Amino acid sequence: MNFAILWYKYLFFTKSDYLMEKQILNFLNSWKNGILNISKTYVDKGDYKEEAIKFIKNHYLFETEDVLFKPTMTKRVLFRNDQNSALSYFIGGSIPEDNGFAIKPWKAIDTQEINNIIENNLIVTMGVFNFTEFDTNERTKVVFTFILKSTDNVLKIKIHHSSIIPI
Repeated sequence: MNFAILWYKYLFFTKSDYLMEKQILNFLNSWKNGILNISKTYVDKGDYKEEAIKFIKNHYLFETEDVLFKPTMTKRVLFRNDQNSALSYFIGGSIPEDNGFAIKPWKAIDTQEINNIIENNLIVTMGVFNFTEFDTNERTKVVFTFILKSTDNVLKIKIHHSSIIPI
């Protein structure tokens, strides 16, 4: 982050804005770590389905409200707006085109260009995830937008849109 942005944030951000920015970054790190944990569990021949279920419960609002989810690598069934179809996307399952995004497997996920808007109850974060494959070191660049909701002081995804950007 450059000095001008830091200075702007220092002058114009309130303490609650700063705390929310930190909470958003913590959420993004948790999301990345959740995907990597599913991948590692899959490689280690563990219960990756259980890890994926926990990941979805911890990061998405499916259990309590409607969620809109446009995953990165969908072609025929574009949207996964319920918990079961989201699970299928992440680990394979009920939708034939799903190969299991989270069990690719990935060995690293880096973020770039994180941008946030915090206005009243609206929390939007967008940026770039750079996924590195476990065996080949091939990289996949994904832009994402998450609209988050704070429930019981925990951020979860209400709307998720992501797409691949050619490297």
